[in-house]
Amino acid sequence: MNRLLAPFGSRIDRSRPIRFTFEGKPFKGYEGDSIASALAASGQWVLSRSFKYHRPRGILSMTGTDANALVQLPFEPNAAAERTPIREGLRVSAQNVNGSLERDRDAIMDRFGRFLPVGFYYRTFIGPRRDSWLKFWEPMIRRKAGLGVVDAKAPHRHFDKTHLHCDVLVVGAGPAGLSAAIAAAEAGVDVALCDENPEIGGALSYGRYDPAILSGLLSRLESLPNLKVLTGTVCNGWYEDNWLPLIEGNRLHRTRAREVILATGAIEQPAVFRNNDLPGIMLGGAAQRLIRHYGVRPGQGAMVLAANDDGYRTALDLLDAGVSVVELIDPRPAGEAGPLEAELRGKGVAIRKGATIEAAEGTAGNHHLARVRVGGSWIACDLLTVSIGQAPAWQLPCQAGGKVGYDAGMQTMTITLPKGPVHLAGAVAGSDDLEDAIASGRRAAAAALSRLGQAVATESPVTPKSARSHYVQPIVADPKGRDFVDFDEDLQVKDLQNATKDGYREIELVKRFTTVGMGPSQGRHSALATARIVAEATGRTVGEIGITTARPPVGPETLGVLAGHHEVLERRTALHARHVALNAAMKPVGAWWRPYYYGDASSAEEAIREEILAVREGVGLLDVSTLGKLEIRGPDAGEFLDRLYTMAHANQPVGRVRYCLMLNEMGSVIDDGVAYRMAQDQFYVTATTGAVARVYADMLFWNAEWRLKVDVLNLTGAFSGLNVTGPKARQVLETLESDIDFSRDASPYLSGREGILAGVPVRVMRIGFTGELSYELHCASSLAPSLWDAVMAAGRPHGLRPYGLEASRILRLEKGHILIGQDTDAITTPEELGFGWAVSKKKPFFVGKRSIEMRARLGQSRKLVGLQFPAGARNIPGESCLVLRGGAPVGQITSVGFSPSLGTHIALAYVHVDDQAEGSRVTVKCRNGELVEVPVVAHAFFDPTNARQEI
Repeated sequence: MNRLLAPFGSRIDRSRPIRFTFEGKPFKGYEGDSIASALAASGQWVLSRSFKYHRPRGILSMTGTDANALVQLPFEPNAAAERTPIREGLRVSAQNVNGSLERDRDAIMDRFGRFLPVGFYYRTFIGPRRDSWLKFWEPMIRRKAGLGVVDAKAPHRHFDKTHLHCDVLVVGAGPAGLSAAIAAAEAGVDVALCDENPEIGGALSYGRYDPAILSGLLSRLESLPNLKVLTGTVCNGWYEDNWLPLIEGNRLHRTRAREVILATGAIEQPAVFRNNDLPGIMLGGAAQRLIRHYGVRPGQGAMVLAANDDGYRTALDLLDAGVSVVELIDPRPAGEAGPLEAELRGKGVAIRKGATIEAAEGTAGNHHLARVRVGGSWIACDLLTVSIGQAPAWQLPCQAGGKVGYDAGMQTMTITLPKGPVHLAGAVAGSDDLEDAIASGRRAAAAALSRLGQAVATESPVTPKSARSHYVQPIVADPKGRDFVDFDEDLQVKDLQNATKDGYREIELVKRFTTVGMGPSQGRHSALATARIVAEATGRTVGEIGITTARPPVGPETLGVLAGHHEVLERRTALHARHVALNAAMKPVGAWWRPYYYGDASSAEEAIREEILAVREGVGLLDVSTLGKLEIRGPDAGEFLDRLYTMAHANQPVGRVRYCLMLNEMGSVIDDGVAYRMAQDQFYVTATTGAVARVYADMLFWNAEWRLKVDVLNLTGAFSGLNVTGPKARQVLETLESDIDFSRDASPYLSGREGILAGVPVRVMRIGFTGELSYELHCASSLAPSLWDAVMAAGRPHGLRPYGLEASRILRLEKGHILIGQDTDAITTPEELGFGWAVSKKKPFFVGKRSIEMRARLGQSRKLVGLQFPAGARNIPGESCLVLRGGAPVGQITSVGFSPSLGTHIALAYVHVDDQAEGSRVTVKCRNGELVEVPVVAHAFFDPTNARQEI
């Protein structure tokens, strides 16, 4: 066992042992252990096999950002073993193995590396026949490609989404991030601080630093109620206007911040030498994390490659953990000894300057490190820690507009950001030591506060330390190879050099030809070395080469996190119980449950026919509560609607209702409804059930853009609607107690009234979707059931019958009224619908006006028309069946149904513009392939003069 005693192991709870299996073998760890740390504590160092050569791989960084430690879980492939916590009974297996992890049959690929040069897949697999790729090579490669296995039967998990708003968001809770967050919060603004680790502190939680520094910062943080801390939360990208996705397990925080401070730190870089990928070779920070976070001894006898103070601190930590440090190798030339060096020498550790690790060798099968070569001599060890330098975590800064450069004097990467709402702090900003990192956090907070208009105290400058250039490892290809630059893709030095010899001199082309930086680490451990190799090979500077573009996401994210809730969203109107009591056949329409018809399934067709005839001959009642209901208030309400809709509303009289047609910027129809002007500064607007969310969002967007004096309220759920329609509709309403005059003169067609009906405050609009005398009654949803009951009781002597969605669909089809999304598509214009009458020619502007004018100049190719099939026709085409002209498709059926009022089937369809005239005959291809000819008729099949709706 490699487990250390307390106080080592800050993350684990030794009182709670956990048992799990890896590759079918039992293992034990503790609550708080990751898969990798628990396995390491038990001496299991091989975690996976490499992608191309199937070489044994183990812990590299303990940050979960590379392919070395990806494992397979029962329902999740590519899980980061270094980050994924163990749980009781968890079954873990290795990935990318043929056979077993210990005896991988595909390990033979390592011997055939010479036959698999970089880019070989671009030049092979092209014969011997033209179809060889599809018939032979692709199936074989697919069997070998990929890492984990997706379980299509994995159970659904719960995912969640929240919205988070703050004045300042600080990404990274290391010393710089903590300092920045505390300074901003102490100034009184709302601050959110996120970090991917389960605790805050960053390097202070595992590095060799005075514990009082972290405890002092934490005590200040805990006293700030306006500072929200999110641990275990990854900031996975930066998007326009400081929109950032924060992923906390299965929850996505959609975050908007006024100012953002990126304290994302720096990324340790591996050294390049032969067999640098062996298990037992790890970054210095990985060894420190194993020791301090998990109480795991990373080895027995260690060699330390140290080109900075971090390497010396790692050596001291190894000694404290009981690891014998065989020798510390410092590739820098000899100089004045610092306090860390003196401390190490005082503990008897040999330090060799001006030397480096030249190669490594492993045990049988390369399952673990056995020895390293220094100065031509082999030294036995089972652990090599590497601390040769770092690169700033450039991903988020670059997404926010930052530019990566290279300081040739200091021999390090740099990041510069344009002036704006994003700031850098700590190592990502180039602060090397702890004191400067903490001060840079305060400076970043001061800059953010200044932009927020807060008074800020002047930050005392930190006394600069003597600058010392960073060590740069000379990268020379080993004659025997296996000197890996990119562990994810098994890319060696010679692979990148050969790419430049093939003419790929630019870093983006090198990436695409070799796949360097395309693996799970996304270049974190290979980008800087690659830039140096390409610069050397092409005779340019590292600054001229640069690195490849960093795009979101920063790290892996599950589709479930992006999708959010798996639960089916269901909405029910306030009248749902009334429909069920009336034996309605309820069906989902989007999220809403609506009555399809009323009656038994055995007599569905007859029930629908009777509901239609009830409306045409008597009176019907429809629940229209699912309609979008929006209230526009303010002195600019009329101007606002004038800009949003195609008709004129600024001059619309109070008490009148007007049709609304909405276009997008492309000039395509996206919604329709009606607008009732209740007062000079108040409109009540309806939208279609399926589009109201978009319409509301568009209204808010344009309101923010135009800055008019209006407020937009979404009353869809707060208000319900009932449509009383049919020749006897007025008689029914007039029997109810009301202060509204429903007569033709007092409430003419397209008028709106407010008042009390049956004791319920209502808004009444006289509109005619069915083509009959209709009154649409809108009231508070809490009062809708009592209004429904009152109307039903009043209508009983008149034969009132509730009708469902299918009857409503046929009734509107008989009148030729369109349904948005069914009779329209993404490119439908008003002219194609025959709605030129609904587009104001006098308004100087409305959304989509310029586009429809431009599209009109291009000419029209189709028109929506009515089709009426002969009575008794047997082969009726369905919706989406093609309309042909000269054998070529020119349109399609959009709506079709049997009209009891007409005794025949009718349809709406797009036809060629030259066939739009009434009396033309068009060819339609039925579902069985038969072609039928159908005459074109006017849109309004029933009552084309609209006399019935205006009685």
